Amino acid sequence: MTTIESHSPQAPSDIVVRVPDTSPEDVAAAAGAARAAAASWARGPAHARAAALHACAEALAAATGELTDLVVREVGKPVAEAGAEIGRGVAILRYFAQQALLPDGEVYPPADAVSLLHTRRRPHGVVGLITPWNFPVAIPLWKAAPALAFGNTVLLKPAPQSSAVAIRLAELFAGALPPGVLTVLTGLGRTGEAIVDTTDAVSFTGSVAAGQAVARRAVGRGIPVQCEMGGQNAAIVLPDADHEAAATAIAAAAMGYAGQKCTATSRVIVVGDPAPFAERLAAAVDALPVGDPADPATVVGPLIESRPRDAIREAVRRATEGGARLLTGARQPDRDGWFQSPTLLADVPPGNDLRSEEYFGPVCLVLPAESADDAVRVANEVRHGLVAAVYTRSLGAALTLSGQLDVGMVKVNAPTSGVDFHAPFGGEKESSYGPREQGTAARDFYTRTVTVTLTP
Repeated sequence: MTTIESHSPQAPSDIVVRVPDTSPEDVAAAAGAARAAAASWARGPAHARAAALHACAEALAAATGELTDLVVREVGKPVAEAGAEIGRGVAILRYFAQQALLPDGEVYPPADAVSLLHTRRRPHGVVGLITPWNFPVAIPLWKAAPALAFGNTVLLKPAPQSSAVAIRLAELFAGALPPGVLTVLTGLGRTGEAIVDTTDAVSFTGSVAAGQAVARRAVGRGIPVQCEMGGQNAAIVLPDADHEAAATAIAAAAMGYAGQKCTATSRVIVVGDPAPFAERLAAAVDALPVGDPADPATVVGPLIESRPRDAIREAVRRATEGGARLLTGARQPDRDGWFQSPTLLADVPPGNDLRSEEYFGPVCLVLPAESADDAVRVANEVRHGLVAAVYTRSLGAALTLSGQLDVGMVKVNAPTSGVDFHAPFGGEKESSYGPREQGTAARDFYTRTVTVTLTP
């Protein structure tokens, strides 16, 4: 059997785990076991599913220290963020445990005034989840928790780089969930393809190219699919904004966790003369501690692998040769691991791919705009549309720009990064495909509606 390795990005010689590249035949067998488990899991009382998810939450909470250390080691997330992610995972499990007890449907006026016309929610059956490495606890749980709460069973394929975290989650939950209800299948592309081919609904988070391939495959089978993909997120800074607060927030949103978030800020659009704000932002970026993610002071750790680091360095080189100015990031960290200095550029020429493509790392551009309308035009000119931020003291400007930005989420005087698990999450254009995730919107994806007419 082919195996794959997960390496610690701050110490690449450290092999965190070796796992199998699960074959399509083994995926089909796991899907069969999940389908057998789905019958009793779905037909059992909702209170039992809620209790099981609460037990999962307790198990995760009890393992906070251990799992925090594993997240730091395997994906290089700074320890403060890693610990917060575990806490978020606990909250997600508790939230969806309660969602399992929501009303099951609605009652409608019947045509004959004596029948009972109503709807019921039903699970799809077996749900396939394909998740990324950058939030190895939160993203699998904000998919798996609602899927389980509403009566589905789950096949989870984590990114290879976060295999150890996913396996440990399954081990922690084994005492609370019946066999076959949650199965982790490690592997590469063919494993994901097999999951799409054998499940009854699929939820994906990852790159645009992979997400589009998942969507095409799922649509070809006629099964529900949702895909959360890339972002090239803008922060618009108006002249009346609190520039000091905006610079601090944007620096963290752009460079925290080495910019490895789909909600990270990658473009800062300054209305008016951008130079004073660019200077403030550069100082804020320079103040962010770069180093060992196990150090509580660290904000910017390593990139997950050498490939994205090298791609960023090459893109920055091309941009500066084309006339861009490097505001920060001239010196690279001299240490083992895949570290990249937080990099801020200005005067990046039109047509340069840093203005239009997502580079999943700590690189950000400062772009000028003559007016708020011009800033919106620049923000909207990319093919992604996940989230945007607007910094202003004007309520009118905030409301106006929020309605003009082609994104799924708008933050006002708040960083693009960070989402609320009880609110709908998703984007526009190439950032998302299918229904929204999280909050009560999750039920719409993980269940189907059956209309029932009962005539006495």
